[in-house]
Amino acid sequence: QVRVVESGGGLAQAGESLRLSCTASGGTFYSGAMGWFRQAPGKKREFVAAISGSGDSTYYSDSVKGRFTISRDNAKNTGYLEMSSLEPEDTAVYYCNADVVYYTDYEPLPRDDYWGQGTQVTVSS
Repeated sequence: QVRVVESGGGLAQAGESLRLSCTASGGTFYSGAMGWFRQAPGKKREFVAAISGSGDSTYYSDSVKGRFTISRDNAKNTGYLEMSSLEPEDTAVYYCNADVVYYTDYEPLPRDDYWGQGTQVTVSS
């Protein structure tokens, strides 16, 4: 069974940067696409970014395109989300899904057994 753990969240001011990490253990992380999602208070979980298993293809939501960068290091079973130019609207719990169904032009479909516990990101104005 795969265990997924996110880290790197915290408090930032608008315009600053944070980097989130997602480490998977107990499975073949390198073979699956992964994705980041977030859920703000009172809102539904939404897609943020996804990356293919090999790392050669990425897809972003319009709200973060140009500000966030997703990457991965398969040798470390770890994925990353580099967030820059943060805005108060980015405040949410950020979740990693370590095995999504990846599409180059559509939001990925997360798999139920591959969620982490989430990490809080709070951006103040």
